[in-house]
Amino acid sequence: MAKADEHVTIGALAKATGVKVPTIRFYEEIGLIPAPPRTSSNRRLYGPAARSRLGFVRHARDLGFDLPAIRALLALQDRPDAPCAEADAIARERLGEVERKIAALTALKGELEAMVRSCAHGRVADCRVIETLGDHHLCRGEHPRA
Repeated sequence: MAKADEHVTIGALAKATGVKVPTIRFYEEIGLIPAPPRTSSNRRLYGPAARSRLGFVRHARDLGFDLPAIRALLALQDRPDAPCAEADAIARERLGEVERKIAALTALKGELEAMVRSCAHGRVADCRVIETLGDHHLCRGEHPRA
């Protein structure tokens, strides 16, 4: 692992952060992380600030934040004296998305449980699972895609 004040190549940064090289390049291209200085042989060298920022982006992506939200959060991070209401709003929006997905998955789980419970374990010709999948009207109701 690199020391806190060392500059590392893109490969070493990828290994240290678990972010693939093409993804790092993409984040640079769209401005989520600044383009690093280059060596005389045109190799990128990333310092501690780039590693920290990439770690922030990676963690935000792991939590499901989309790129515009991450961009807004990074802009807020760059203004440490600003009120955190906007960051709060972004996190609350993401929480709402997660809650909606949980509700959709819960409904989907119920539908699948009902299908499995109705299975008589006989022949495919009499299979309730196959029958229900073939005729949406046999479902208990509308269910969003999960």
